Amino acid sequence: MTAEERDRERGRHHPAGATATGRSRTRLDQPRAPRRSLLPSYDPEAFGKFSERIARFLGTGRFIAWMTVVILVWVAWNVFAPRHLRFDQYPFIFLTLMLSLQASYAAPLILLAQNRQDDRDRVNLEQDRKQNERSIADTEYLTREVAALRVNLGEVATRDWIRSELQDLVKEIEERQNHGLPAPHPRAPAGRPRPAGDESDGRGR
Repeated sequence: MTAEERDRERGRHHPAGATATGRSRTRLDQPRAPRRSLLPSYDPEAFGKFSERIARFLGTGRFIAWMTVVILVWVAWNVFAPRHLRFDQYPFIFLTLMLSLQASYAAPLILLAQNRQDDRDRVNLEQDRKQNERSIADTEYLTREVAALRVNLGEVATRDWIRSELQDLVKEIEERQNHGLPAPHPRAPAGRPRPAGDESDGRGR
């Protein structure tokens, strides 16, 4: 059987488009539908905030005071109340069970609140680190700018320098006048750039 006959035979058993139409494909441009679960769903953020409120309340003196009052009332009622009204006889097994149940729930709630606080601290530390890096970069930039300004100020003519140059020029003019020589032409001092357009050599233009 030649290749053309095999292709013709394959096309007879599998017509074009049969695979695409017979099986549904997953759309990648749409979000997947949530899967149904038998477990109850809850909001982790709301539960975390609730655990933080409980943990804050457990760490206050008000909770200790209320807990002490409840235990004292419990013990006093089951000791001094009539026998038919007592619901927890000595040695107060039901009270011990309630305290154990409270502790078993309080410990995970406190750990969950601590984990959320650790996550917030980690985010704050990361933000502080980035802020410190930006501050260091800004400080280095300002330091370079100040250094450049100091270098540029060293090349600027100051008042004292101009006064000394004028005094030297006045002395030179006075000496030339005393010897009967013409006054010198103003020239740029050594070490300083000559003003633009001043191309004279002392003999005039």
